[in-house]
Amino acid sequence: MIPKPGDANREITVTETFHLQTDNELYDKELKHIKADDQANQTILLGLPEDIYAAVDSCETAQEIWIRVHQMMKGSDIG
Repeated sequence: MIPKPGDANREITVTETFHLQTDNELYDKELKHIKADDQANQTILLGLPEDIYAAVDSCETAQEIWIRVHQMMKGSDIG
């Protein structure tokens, strides 16, 4: 049976499409990649001035940090 639009009693099927993996579910290669990315984040963050650090502190990957720093440096003497 096809539910009618606006029917408050219709059943909505939601399939699980994503879940966070635990360390036990990750392969060695994936764990190494995660650790390398964490190390890259720390290396980049250590060399940033405080004002730029504050702008990129919420970034989750080294690539996100690099893109944001690159955008901020465009037009400056450094960039």
